[in-house]
Amino acid sequence: MQIDLSQAAFSMLGAAAQDRLFWRIVVGDETLTGYDDLPLPATAPTGPAPFVYAARYRGADLRIAAVARGVMAGERPQPALILLGQTRDGQRAIAGRLAHGAVLAGLGFFVLAVPLALVFANSVLAPVSNLARAVADRGPADLRPVDHPAPRELAPLVAALDSFIARLRLTLGQTETFIAEAAHHIRTPLATVRTEAEIALREARDDETRARLRSVIRAVDESARSAGQLLDHAMVAYRSRRMDAAEIDLRETLAALARSFAPTADLRDIALTVDPGNGPARVRGDRVMVESALRNLIDNALKYSAAEGAVHLTLDCAAGRVTVGVRDTGRGLAGMDAGALTARFRRGPNVGDVVGSGLGLTIVDEVARAMGGDFALVPAEGGGTLARLSLPAC
Repeated sequence: MQIDLSQAAFSMLGAAAQDRLFWRIVVGDETLTGYDDLPLPATAPTGPAPFVYAARYRGADLRIAAVARGVMAGERPQPALILLGQTRDGQRAIAGRLAHGAVLAGLGFFVLAVPLALVFANSVLAPVSNLARAVADRGPADLRPVDHPAPRELAPLVAALDSFIARLRLTLGQTETFIAEAAHHIRTPLATVRTEAEIALREARDDETRARLRSVIRAVDESARSAGQLLDHAMVAYRSRRMDAAEIDLRETLAALARSFAPTADLRDIALTVDPGNGPARVRGDRVMVESALRNLIDNALKYSAAEGAVHLTLDCAAGRVTVGVRDTGRGLAGMDAGALTARFRRGPNVGDVVGSGLGLTIVDEVARAMGGDFALVPAEGGGTLARLSLPAC
């Protein structure tokens, strides 16, 4: 038996540059050529198809293909087994290159996808952000429908916002109407009751009846004052949400209020004086709210000052703010903190005999905060109280 390995076979075997090749040809029980210790398959192959198996040989992992053939040796047929083994270095190198390429491709795709995703997200969310910014930039009194351009997908949201604004506008209008009607329906009957009680007091002859009528008049005064303060507080709370801002000359406003309170001060022999100061005294805000706050300050000063006392009104313009000071010679704070006295329905322990609702300073404090100012209440030198309302100048 002779084996003839052609030059073409050697060329093909030498083409696997990264791998080592091992072969063995066995006829019968004799190895004719190749590596005589190359591992044989555990099961002899049958049929024309190659049988492939793995084996460890000379420190390397081989993939071996075995093919069985029948040959004539002399006059007798002999089984021949042809084995070809190859190391797997080339396969691992190819798999490594593929894996490395896949990793690089994945990283490149990720690096490219992140900015693209950000650009896409910004382009999608930009109309929503613009719409939110347009709504947020509106003032508290701006209840117009939303007319900001928006894509078709946001049309239901814009319609819902317009519907909500319309309902809010209707509710605020109803609130304003209710405040006006309540002021009329509460104050007018109380004024009538007080007038009738005063007439009855003048016509009464016995002391017991006159004492009772005086109690009625006092109770009516307390009710009228409480109702007025409650309505003023509701008005301030309502207008602070939809402020009708305008330029206000505090010097003219303070002088007009001083003239309106002059008869009340004269009845109690209280000297009401005004120091208008120098320079411009203009602020920007809601005129009704400012007048309500100043009216409450002056009314408190006159109410808690003793007869033949003094109430001094000052106006100071400095550091971009206009400060109105109201100083009285009354009972003082009785050791109470100004923050406690600005709470709703809180009054000092030394004013129980004076008609009051405990809402006047609350109204002043809320007006100051709504207009970006501040309010302070401190003991005055020599007795009494000094109230300061400071607002940003125009």
